[in-house]
Amino acid sequence: MDIKEIKQIVELMKRSGLTEFELEQKDLKLRICRKSDEVQTVYQTLTPPPFAPAPVAASSAPAAPAPPAAAETDPAKLIKSPMVGTFYTAPSPESPDFVKPGDAVTADTVVCIVEAMKVMNEIKAEVAGRIAEILVENGESVEYGQPLFRLQ
Repeated sequence: MDIKEIKQIVELMKRSGLTEFELEQKDLKLRICRKSDEVQTVYQTLTPPPFAPAPVAASSAPAAPAPPAAAETDPAKLIKSPMVGTFYTAPSPESPDFVKPGDAVTADTVVCIVEAMKVMNEIKAEVAGRIAEILVENGESVEYGQPLFRLQ
């Protein structure tokens, strides 16, 4: 199953008002749950991992103190990656970046490209605001749901 098929399922769910969808194929289990306009996708392979991680030996040295908790960022002020791939700030190396800190964006503003399986996917902001920070470096690999931009 590829990302296009998953996007089609999500769009069908939005149009029909479905809140849950589950599919099982060979070694793939796909479950999508949504609440209002949020979409949550869970992938689960049915085959076990090739090996289990080795147990960590306990140390007699005192544990280092935990770092101070970072200020929580409002999830509504983040633009997250809708897929796994490679993050690009511009359509080509010679082109200017789609957005930079301080730029105002609307829901339809293209903010970056995520390349997945040799397909360049334009990512739209999907929210209005002003770019406060770009959280990923150009050419860096990103994961599904990883924050890409922080809005003011």
